[in-house]
This record gives sequence, C-alpha cells and structure tokens, in this order.
Amino acid sequence: MHLITLIPGDGIGPEITKAVTDIFTAAQVPVQWEEQNAGQTTFDQSGELIPQALLSSLEKNRVALKGPITTPVGKGFRSINVTLRQKYDLYQNVRPSKTTEGIKTRYEGIDLVLFRENTEGLYSGLEVYDERLGIADSFNRITKEGSRKICRAAFAYADRHGRKKVTLAHKANILKMAGTLMLNACKEASNEFPHIVFEDKIIDNMCMQLVNKPEQFDVVVTTNLFGDILSDLCAGLVGGLGVVAGANIGDDMAIFEAVHGSAPDIAGQGKANPTALLRSALMMLHHLGEHQYADTIEQALEATLKDKEKCTGDLGGKASTSEFAQAIIDNLGK
Repeated sequence: MHLITLIPGDGIGPEITKAVTDIFTAAQVPVQWEEQNAGQTTFDQSGELIPQALLSSLEKNRVALKGPITTPVGKGFRSINVTLRQKYDLYQNVRPSKTTEGIKTRYEGIDLVLFRENTEGLYSGLEVYDERLGIADSFNRITKEGSRKICRAAFAYADRHGRKKVTLAHKANILKMAGTLMLNACKEASNEFPHIVFEDKIIDNMCMQLVNKPEQFDVVVTTNLFGDILSDLCAGLVGGLGVVAGANIGDDMAIFEAVHGSAPDIAGQGKANPTALLRSALMMLHHLGEHQYADTIEQALEATLKDKEKCTGDLGGKASTSEFAQAIIDNLGK
C-alpha cells in the first residue's frame, strides 16, 4: 500500500480530485491518501499559503498528487508551484504529449515527452530594480550541475522507455555562456547513452518544427523558461492542457499535478474535465511501479474518450465531471 499526499487545490481542484480518487477506488489501486491543501483556500482559512502540515506530509510520503492551486494575486506572493519545486529540488518537470483517439486535433502520430529544467533560469527569482533608472534586471542563472542533472535525466528516461532520440532546445547562438552550458551537458550525457540519437535545435526553429512536423520529436529537453513555453505548445498540439499530464520529479520526491488552472469561474458546476489530473495520477502509478493498474485505467479512459456522450463539454460531450468519471469506472477491465 502506497501512502500518497493528496493536495486537492482550489477552484475545480476538489471536483477533479474526487473523480480521480473514485476511479482509483473502483480499480482497487493500492494507495492510501493523506489529504493536505495549499493555496487560496488555506490562505483564507489560516493565513498560510503552504501550511507546515503539508510540508511535513510531503517530507514523510515523498510522493504527492496535486490539483490546480490558486496563488493570491498581490505583492510578495510567490508561485506555490515554484516554491515547492525549489524547496525540494524537483528539478525535472516532465510533460508527455501524445495524440489520443477520441480527442480531435490537427495532428496525428505525436508521442513526445518534454523535460524542462525546473529550478533555475529566469525563474530563479533573482531580480533587481533600479527605480532611479527605471531598469529591472532578471538573472538567467544556469549552472553546470543543474544542466547536467536535467540532461542526464532526459537521456536516462529515453533509455528506460525505449525512446530513440533526445532533442535539446536552446539559444546558444545568442546566450553564448548559458546556452553552451546546456549544450555541453547534453553532449556529455549523450556520450553515456551512445545508442540514443542526440540533436540540438535553436529555440525559435524548434517552435516552427513543432508546429510543422511534431511527430519527428521523441524526448525534448530544455531550460526553465523555454520549457514552460514549449510544454504548453506541445499540449496544444494534442488537445490542450485539460488532457495532458505533468510531474515535478527530484532524486527523492515527486509531485504529480494537473498543469491547467483552477478555473474558479466553473468551480462547483460539474463541468470540469478530470483527464489531466487522472493522467498525472497514472504517471504517478508508473513512478511507483504499479504499471498494471495504470494501464488498466488508461485503457478505460481511452475507451471513454471515444464515446462523446460520456465526455465533458470541453471534449465535445454533455456529461458532468462525475458522469465522466463513472463512465471510466464502467469501462474498467473491458
């Protein structure tokens, strides 16, 4: 039995979280949930964005499933996601994007996984503002160690999963030092995995190639800001943020999450699509070695996605969140 920290989040978070836990219960997945929360809800209740009880649960269980979280807008509030990533060195942001029968897109044959460095770059939080001159400087901090870790993680993933190619997206033609650090780190990692093809592309060309011929890519690795942009671009190629999984992984902790927002405008209305959080939970099961349970639920999800009457409105159907979850449960084992 796996003890998992469950963070329902805000907005539609509790609804889609319940859908996922109901599906796991029906599939008899060997997990036990330890619920803790963060974000706007806990801030309104206790004045804390990230309660100590949540941090203690994460440090004990080392694996978490997280719904979408609202960070209050205002001076001094940092992103909860960024805070957790940096605090626990969750340096891998892993985002698979794969076309699925039943989800209408402009493309076919996409099956790529993006590795985004999760703790450095322009998201390091290193900024200064000179009020006299009206100049703001944001530091794009890239380290040799950070570059080595994310590049090796991408190659190691490709090796474990039978992937054939790793592509580095960078801007070393302009960012001579920072870009070259990543480029050299990937070359170093590729020497360790000579059976995996390594290529690199300038980030602007990478964007064009993803739109022109996305099926050519297998595993993609890049820096924090570029990865933030590319991961959403890739999600758009396969149906949007509502259908893709996400994970923040370190050497000894992993937080799996829905990557879309908390959508407070539809909260409590039963309209939310739980697919992204469910797929993130299935990534979690693979991480835990529970491959059979993950595959069984994925097959039930894919069968449900082909039946539009059983899908939520964003997927072309009229079903509620709970009806969609029940349809997945009904398809388990079929």
